Amino acid sequence: MEPLPIVWFIAIAVLWIGYLLLEGFDLGVGMHMIFSTRSERDRRVMLNTIGPVWDGNEVWLITAGAAIFAAFPAWYASLFSTLYLPLTITLVGLIVRAVGIEYRGKIHTERWRTFWTWMIGLGSLIVAFCIGAALALTSLGLPIDANGDRVGGPFVWLTPAAVVGGLAVVGFSLAHSATFLGLKADGPVRERAGRFAAAWAPLCLLPAAAWAIWVQLAHGGNALAWAFIVLAVLGAVVGWIAARGRREGWAFIGYAGFGLFGAGSVFAGMFPLVLPSTVDAAFDLTVWNASNSAYTLGVMTVVAAVALPVIVAYQAWSYWIFRKRVTPGMIPDAHIVLPAVLRAS
Repeated sequence: MEPLPIVWFIAIAVLWIGYLLLEGFDLGVGMHMIFSTRSERDRRVMLNTIGPVWDGNEVWLITAGAAIFAAFPAWYASLFSTLYLPLTITLVGLIVRAVGIEYRGKIHTERWRTFWTWMIGLGSLIVAFCIGAALALTSLGLPIDANGDRVGGPFVWLTPAAVVGGLAVVGFSLAHSATFLGLKADGPVRERAGRFAAAWAPLCLLPAAAWAIWVQLAHGGNALAWAFIVLAVLGAVVGWIAARGRREGWAFIGYAGFGLFGAGSVFAGMFPLVLPSTVDAAFDLTVWNASNSAYTLGVMTVVAAVALPVIVAYQAWSYWIFRKRVTPGMIPDAHIVLPAVLRAS
């Protein structure tokens, strides 16, 4: 039994969990911008809490996809070809959201700000739902044949599993971001986020709990996966109790722990599968029949051992530098700024 395929399965699981924890709260902030407030200043406070970090968080998504491509090419080929449509929608959501974040403050009109606020919120919703659907499908199965090709039409992926997974990541993002805003914002944004984390966040986490349990029942489960589920439940309870007591740091840790151990239980429960086939179990892709050569995995391990600590270090540094709260008083009044080229003339 080669150890490197197992090592890279764990590495990919860590990358996806890192993405869900980091990108989860800024996707949630984008969604909160549409329905949590109508105040322009509050929306700018919310946007500034993720301003220094949102694009860095997306590195985890790119790295996770690249790691699947390099370490498990058969997994990548089957998953991405079967999910062409939802992944294309995901890319559109990522683009619209990024453009919205960058363009929202460029023109000082109500119509312009409202349009881009909705693009940020809807783009965040689309990305969260589609990523959740894709991860749920890779853990619960897709209709693939012996060659790893899709069996069925372009919407064959739209199953109850996809819906539950999509709702799971959307719900977790909303709950996780509420505790993040409680830590990073002040004033009305902080108060509303605290009330949401205490009242609505437990309900938001239910689809994720259903997904995790579904995976265990579908694949027989194992001791590690069930232990992770118990820890996830404990995290949710700690987060909810802390949110009700307005202990914002513990609320963030609790709900983040739910996401960490909940996602960990999914990956632990599906191992050694990487993409089950709903057509025939004989067509399942596993860490053994979907992995690249031992030489390739060895080279990747050396590169990752050098690069990953650097990535983690600079991202941790950026979070430390921008660790202070964003308050309403830090947000200047909206005003028209002439481009430098016009000021010079």
